[in-house]
Amino acid sequence: MAVSLAGVFPPIPTPFDAAGELALDKLAANLAFWNTTGVAGYVVLGSNGEFPFLSEAEKLAVLETVGRHIAPGKLCIAGTGCESARHTIALTRRAAELGAHAALVVTPNYYKPKMDAAAFTAFYQAVADASPIPIAIYTMPAYTGIDISVDAVARLSQHPNIIGMKDSSGSMPKYGDMLRQARPGFQVLAGSASFLFAALCLGASGGVCALANIAPAQTVELYKLTKAGKLAEARALQYRLMAPNAAVTSGYGIAGLKYACELTGLYGGPVRLPLLPLGEHEQARLRATLAEAGLLP
Repeated sequence: MAVSLAGVFPPIPTPFDAAGELALDKLAANLAFWNTTGVAGYVVLGSNGEFPFLSEAEKLAVLETVGRHIAPGKLCIAGTGCESARHTIALTRRAAELGAHAALVVTPNYYKPKMDAAAFTAFYQAVADASPIPIAIYTMPAYTGIDISVDAVARLSQHPNIIGMKDSSGSMPKYGDMLRQARPGFQVLAGSASFLFAALCLGASGGVCALANIAPAQTVELYKLTKAGKLAEARALQYRLMAPNAAVTSGYGIAGLKYACELTGLYGGPVRLPLLPLGEHEQARLRATLAEAGLLP
């Protein structure tokens, strides 16, 4: 199945109500806005979707809601990575039944000392063999404490059902090596808007950018300018987006992203414990950062 990972994909947050339950009506409302933008689709149940905090039933409810409300032509990329291959395969199959076009599978990480190239190769090959939809590898060292080697990625890229990788390391030498060694057509996604410009210049297909939740037009414009070879304009826009991107990623985390959603007219809502909401000082600083970047309505 040919699936293009070209473009910008916001990793959408999972909305909860004041009681901590899924707010699926708010998810549908957010999707109604994002559907009108130029994003290529959505990463659902990614790190910004608080997937480790969701039950299996909640994950399926979120995927079902996205499947019903996603606009035609936009991709649903479902985060289906679990610690075991068996569980990952089962969730990936259910995601496919609910309309997901591809699956984003994070590196298993609990048994860290044993998670080497051989283990990752066996894991991803087993998942890809069993999956009815294409698979993309996902590495997030800041959260998992683990990475996957370029050599392992190059080997896995030969599998016909492994179409690409989202890499959140931000290492441009690694991006260059992956794109050089992987099979032709293997699609690498930048894991942040902070290095989207640089990754695209190296040959990445697009990006999974938290900033695109609240600034889809600007993030898509950065992608388009770079792809069109308008590098001076793209570089200037990349610089302008650095501070707000840092605020809603490493700076204030998912609580910051959800508060930024509230500031820009979307539903954010609370995070789940052990994540904590922003304090008043943090809210004020985030608000000032977004205002300075021209991202507030």
